[in-house]
Amino acid sequence: MTSGAASLKRREFLRVLGAGAAAMSLPRFLLGGAAPDAGDRPNFIIIFADDQGYQDLGCFGSPKIKTPNIDRMAAEGTKFTDFLVAGPVCTPSRAALLTGKYPLRVGLPRVLSPRDMTGIRAEDKTIAEVLKPRGYATMCVGKWHLGHLPEFLPTRHGFDHYFGIPYSNDMKPTPLMRDEQTVEEPAVQETLTERYTDEALKFIAANKDKPFFLYLPHTMPHVPLHASERFKGRSERGLYGDVIECIDWSTGQILGALRKLGLERKTIVVYTSDNGPWLVKGEHGGSALPLRDGKGTTYEGGMREPCVMWGPGRIPAGKTCSEMVLSMDLMPTFAGLAGAAPPADIDGKDVWPLLSGRPGAKTPHQAFYYYSGSNLQAVRSGKWKLVLYAAPQGATAADAPKPRDPELYDLEADISESRNIAAAHPDVVARLHDLAEKGRQYVGGTLGKPTGAPKAKAEKGKAGAKAGAGK
Repeated sequence: MTSGAASLKRREFLRVLGAGAAAMSLPRFLLGGAAPDAGDRPNFIIIFADDQGYQDLGCFGSPKIKTPNIDRMAAEGTKFTDFLVAGPVCTPSRAALLTGKYPLRVGLPRVLSPRDMTGIRAEDKTIAEVLKPRGYATMCVGKWHLGHLPEFLPTRHGFDHYFGIPYSNDMKPTPLMRDEQTVEEPAVQETLTERYTDEALKFIAANKDKPFFLYLPHTMPHVPLHASERFKGRSERGLYGDVIECIDWSTGQILGALRKLGLERKTIVVYTSDNGPWLVKGEHGGSALPLRDGKGTTYEGGMREPCVMWGPGRIPAGKTCSEMVLSMDLMPTFAGLAGAAPPADIDGKDVWPLLSGRPGAKTPHQAFYYYSGSNLQAVRSGKWKLVLYAAPQGATAADAPKPRDPELYDLEADISESRNIAAAHPDVVARLHDLAEKGRQYVGGTLGKPTGAPKAKAEKGKAGAKAGAGK
């Protein structure tokens, strides 16, 4: 394909999704405003849990896990109930968050292992790389999982420093790294969350007089679960709850440090997870209730995550936003606030009107595409979600998808995806199927195709309560 043809293809895709919304990806200073000076550029912190379920926070309804610090964060900030990540497993979700692109478009649609000799590409710029030219100090503390060879590490992709495990904690070997050197192997995981917290606090204190970006992708609650003695046995939810309550403590330490240093009105903090809970792990997995299924699936439990955003004076307190926001949106939104220009080819959009609580603000996305590996399995537009393929609960991105009749869900009326109403809305099925095909042509991969016409009666999907039985 020629470069001109590729350009036309992208323009056509943006037209389908609503070309007017594409302008929201531009930083505000390019739309007529002045670039913020150093004193106006907010600090950014992303706290990214691993395999945490939608329900596994007090403010999202957990009956047994106590998260007073994150609950306070929600009371002082905004809860996002329709926050979607772009992959149901680790590597794809992290790639999308940091680059603002669908994982398949950056060549990272599946989970990487220590045997893989690949990783994030130089041409796919990260949030850190976009912010650094604007004077930001940058650090990654925690699980990277975008390649473990030197050329793929955070220090080669915009981060001044790195401290953490380069992939999942169930992979061998399990090195703890500082920048590009192993400092402990195997990593002592019982105190890992506390040590991550110490590194984060040191970074914040050292950069209190300049803008900074801290990316804190926790290793936990990915299995195997580990907690130090001071947290072990304190949660009603067992070891899994202990681990979450330790992460809540960590979050409280970070917010407390910001207040102590007088940085709370200069900082935006985002708390969310990379994908849904690993339900097949039973008591060592979380709960996605009231959503259906969990990690590895493209039902809501796999890709809709609990999300809280905090920024006193910038993000309104005590609000709940039910508009669709994507993890890919953080890249252009942060860039806009910093007066930076994000890469032109990203898929995320500047959603500052939603974060700042602007009255009447709506999602800029006409569609979101649920990929598992290189297979497009579902598409959402507004309240409607069309499922074309469905991977089994507990599957990974490498598992073969299961062809089936299309499933249509009204997510406003049926958050658990338990009532298939495709037969009653053939026009919506056709419209979303057309959107899915256009999205596949743009993103790539294969498209789930229905095996037949919708059934005469709406199927009863597996209820979210049943899917959460691993809790």
